[in-house]
Amino acid sequence: MDESRKIAAILVADVVGFSRLACADEDRTLARLRALRSDLIDPTIAVHKGRVVKRTGDGAIVEFRSVVDAVRCAIEIQNSMIERNTGLPPERRIEFRVGIHLGDVVEESDGDLMGDGVNIAARLEGVAQPGAICLSEDAYRQVKSRLDLAISDLGETKLKNIAEPIRVYSLQIGNAIAVKATSLAGAATPVAPALPLPEKPSVAVLPFQNMTGDQEQEYFVDGMVEEIITALSAGRWRSEPDARLVLRQCIQAVKSLGGCPAGREQVRADLERVRAMADEDARAHLTAVKGIGPWTADIYLMASLGRADIWPVGDVGLQAAIHRALNLRKRPNEKQMEKLSKPWRPWRTVAARMLVSRR
Repeated sequence: MDESRKIAAILVADVVGFSRLACADEDRTLARLRALRSDLIDPTIAVHKGRVVKRTGDGAIVEFRSVVDAVRCAIEIQNSMIERNTGLPPERRIEFRVGIHLGDVVEESDGDLMGDGVNIAARLEGVAQPGAICLSEDAYRQVKSRLDLAISDLGETKLKNIAEPIRVYSLQIGNAIAVKATSLAGAATPVAPALPLPEKPSVAVLPFQNMTGDQEQEYFVDGMVEEIITALSAGRWRSEPDARLVLRQCIQAVKSLGGCPAGREQVRADLERVRAMADEDARAHLTAVKGIGPWTADIYLMASLGRADIWPVGDVGLQAAIHRALNLRKRPNEKQMEKLSKPWRPWRTVAARMLVSRR
């Protein structure tokens, strides 16, 4: 059998509590996982020049040419999962643990990888908390000066079936805490508490209320609110010294008090039909609902349904990102945005996320 050795960046990921999710609703869980793979995971891996070595049921082993690519891919997927889980109860959320290592691997003739490089990445994934990314010291050394990361040094950690302790670093994504307390050589740096809202002009996005009686619609309603908040926080408000955005924690507090009785909006959309529709048909169905415009429909298709080729031409933040990235004389209008997006088909959603996330 032909085989060769090489140094590779290995990413290992799996779903937290997959057996529990499958036992509760196997068909729904498998459908969601397949949709995540086709609409988010595989396209993001491709954008970052990764190669899926093998599927492991609810997870995957992925090879990258550089640790930087592997970490960027993991961050994008984990951040996307935070958005997708918004509004879902904890028991229904799909969350990933990720381990990344740079090391020696053996590549067999069929492309499979084996060796310590894969084993260590798998063990790092096993000690990561839901939504977090754990890196070995060898991997961290490659990215510490290249990426602006919120990292906790967890010290020397004994990993299962690995002879020598490995120095582990944890990457904070959202509110994820990086590693199981029982596995730490020292405590991880806690997430800083939210700052109190100053006495300055603020923007509050008040919750819509689902008046259909259908629990499925609740996720759509919450998703609309969350995407409005996300878009505002990514726009010029973030750089304004005299403006603050009241984020989701405040919105949830309003909802817990019964919401806002005045000016409630009613949302009626057949979400099961929308999931099965082509992009243009889904957009038309959503915009037929009073109060839902093209931008809201596009954001819902991108973030909640994970469609791969959505390009919200009216999104001011995306227009500004294109303006900067292509060094245009002025911000493009909607017609120009559509024309500029053609090179990124059929992965325009991935391109939009990457452009907006650039600093």
